[in-house]
Amino acid sequence: MFVRQLTHSRLASHLCATFRRGGTVLVMARPSSNLAKFRKEFAKAKHVVIITGAGVSAESGVPTFRGAGGFWRKYQSQDLATPQAFSRDPSLVWEFYHYRRELMRSKMPNAAHLAIAECEARLGQQGRSVAVITQNIDELHFRAGSKNVLELHGSLFKTRCMTCGEVAVNNKSPICPALEGKGAPDPKAKSAAIPVEDLPRCERRGCNGLLRPHVVWFGETLDSDVLTAAERELDKCDLCLVVGTSSVVYPAAMFAPQVAAAGVPVAEFNMECTPATDRFQFHFEGPCGVTLPRALARHESEAP
Repeated sequence: MFVRQLTHSRLASHLCATFRRGGTVLVMARPSSNLAKFRKEFAKAKHVVIITGAGVSAESGVPTFRGAGGFWRKYQSQDLATPQAFSRDPSLVWEFYHYRRELMRSKMPNAAHLAIAECEARLGQQGRSVAVITQNIDELHFRAGSKNVLELHGSLFKTRCMTCGEVAVNNKSPICPALEGKGAPDPKAKSAAIPVEDLPRCERRGCNGLLRPHVVWFGETLDSDVLTAAERELDKCDLCLVVGTSSVVYPAAMFAPQVAAAGVPVAEFNMECTPATDRFQFHFEGPCGVTLPRALARHESEAP
């Protein structure tokens, strides 16, 4: 048995997967999009885990740098977001991340971020809880007011020293004088070729080591402490939401299917079906900023 990806848009709007067994094609019904049914699950949930991906931030105008059109200059993130790229040309990599840091100063949390934060605060007053496990590095969840956030892939606004290993919050703009005015995304822009000694340096006394962005690059493993904390949240959740993620980046892509396999209701909020959609109880198609606030609004059973 195998999944055959559907490409016909009209058929895909009704079905998320087809299966072939022998010579017979079996059609798997699409997960429910009945909001009232989801709201019943939401009303009784004690611990809600919300897994978010790039689609949430994209609605705030944040580039994904993945897939077609996701370029900075002539590069895709896979070209620059690697330990090898940083070792080869730390100036170029820092230009890329400096651009992203500065760009985020003009971006704001959208309705989906705000709905999640409001839900966490409201349920917390009822003795219930919400945890956010995000693949995003932009800190928009924190800026929206969320408190219990696990950043699987790190943060644009943290640095790690290549010498002493210290991780530190860094909100400087620019992060160092040499990067001021650098990082233009124009494909015709030339590399600044900043000397390594002028790139961001560790401020820990006696160190002065080269800093790197505290993000998980391609080829690197997730922080074991963050991963363990995420697993703890998933183990105790009784409702899981998957929001704005393509469900193809591991290990995050396996979180919700594993929760669903354990019998926990899972609801997917995305612009389209994903490879994991058929494993979930609910699927709500459309912009997260539209679908999520409706789903997480105060339920009639909640005390005012």
